[in-house]
Amino acid sequence: MNKDTSLLKAAWLIAFVTIISKFVGFLRDICIANYYGAGLVSDAYFYAYQIPSLAIILMGGVGGPFHSATVSVFAKIVNPEDKIPPEKVNKLFNTFLTSTFIVFALFSILVFVFSNEILSFIIHSDNSELINYASGHLKIMTPVILIGGIIGIYYGLLITYRCFLLPNISPVLMSLCIIGIIAFSKGDITGRNLAIATTIGAVMQFLVQAPAVHKLGFKLKPNLNIKNNPEFKNLVELVFPAALSSTIGQIYVYVDMFFASQLREGAWTAVGYANRIFQFPVGILVTAFLVPLFPIFSKLVGEKNYEEIKYYFHKGVGLLNFVAIPIMFGIILLAYDMVQLVFQRGEFNSNATYMVTQALTFLSLAIIPYVFRDSVTRIFYSFNDSRTPFLVALSSIVIKFILNAIFISKLGIAAITLSTSLVTLINAMWLGIILRRKIDLEYKIYFVNLTKMLLAAILAFSVNFILYKYWIVQNSNWILLFIKTFVIFMLCMLTYTAFAAAFKIEYVGELIERIKNYIKRKIAR
Repeated sequence: MNKDTSLLKAAWLIAFVTIISKFVGFLRDICIANYYGAGLVSDAYFYAYQIPSLAIILMGGVGGPFHSATVSVFAKIVNPEDKIPPEKVNKLFNTFLTSTFIVFALFSILVFVFSNEILSFIIHSDNSELINYASGHLKIMTPVILIGGIIGIYYGLLITYRCFLLPNISPVLMSLCIIGIIAFSKGDITGRNLAIATTIGAVMQFLVQAPAVHKLGFKLKPNLNIKNNPEFKNLVELVFPAALSSTIGQIYVYVDMFFASQLREGAWTAVGYANRIFQFPVGILVTAFLVPLFPIFSKLVGEKNYEEIKYYFHKGVGLLNFVAIPIMFGIILLAYDMVQLVFQRGEFNSNATYMVTQALTFLSLAIIPYVFRDSVTRIFYSFNDSRTPFLVALSSIVIKFILNAIFISKLGIAAITLSTSLVTLINAMWLGIILRRKIDLEYKIYFVNLTKMLLAAILAFSVNFILYKYWIVQNSNWILLFIKTFVIFMLCMLTYTAFAAAFKIEYVGELIERIKNYIKRKIAR
């Protein structure tokens, strides 16, 4: 019970700050959609942003290779209770930071110099105006690339020392910068101010993290002590394949960009907004549970305590699935209404709403394999194995391309997100099978619980689909539309919980017990 309580407390804290971060991110997307719609300028910005986002989100963000490698190595050699880290640990930090700075600085310079050539290769289009806009945006955002890996190291140190708040709340700064600058950007027909705001936001994230790391006792003393340094070797062995794996993930994106550029104007923007909506609940869940679980996995692997790893895997992933499954069915049922409610105003019209809905519906199918894939990937990293996730991701590039090519003529925009869901499922299956060579997680328990949850969700969906179909409301009235969406979504959750209780899924009983204990404590006070 103490283990569960500690994990849940950390998860609730991270969920809370992640909700704030995602909510502000949603406001940012609403502002961009309202001002730029889904057209040439928004496409140019989102095409250009893919490379900076590779650095600051995929590589440097929470769950990225620099964060993951830092946690995996430092969690084994530091004691979070120590007020000042040992000199050896501080030297390792500075060596990692210095080498990362040099590599990312060189990469930033190359991207700046060859931005036009890079985007001409990525964007499969004869629209020179689109490429020129995107190239201009990318030049402005190249400092974001330099900052990405450094932020990832800082995130990893803070989480190793159980400082969960700052790494998960600091992305708000970029969103706030974009919202603030857009508010004063009337007449910005090129989207240049969007790129400037993104760069300022990334700089702010770094400036907020640096004092917090310094407060932990880490002194900034640049060095390149890389010879005969086994801990640094471990970091490189983790970072390099994991960074390549993130790059492979970005190649998926470039494959999608290649096919999206062949569709109607605004297609890539629609895919981006669908992913934003998808990441709002899924990002909160995965971040909330896997961020505190990862240092636990790393520590337990170091102790070779495999029974505890199994316990935390089934507890963490089981709870994730229990919440994620009704969200998936809720998105499928209410996708159009949610997109209309969130985005449809200003330059964002009903045609854009339809495009985003198409993409979102098929992307929602990725929720369950996404949760499983990210969970087992953390276990691989805990075993200091980032090579396997990289090879699995690499093997799926051809599959991604083939699936897009097969579906694109029949499904249009939906083909891109459907192929993403299928590739996520394939990767999750391969990782799960290969992990058994290291540890037997007893998947039978996982699949029995998953089957019960899916049956409960299907029954709940059937009941609420009838209600949705016969709910008469004018969708032009956003208040009534909000009421409809909120009521049906909550009914989805309640009916799912009722069916889950009927199937005797353990998490329902735990939830009821916790609510009872909470009420008793309140009454006792």
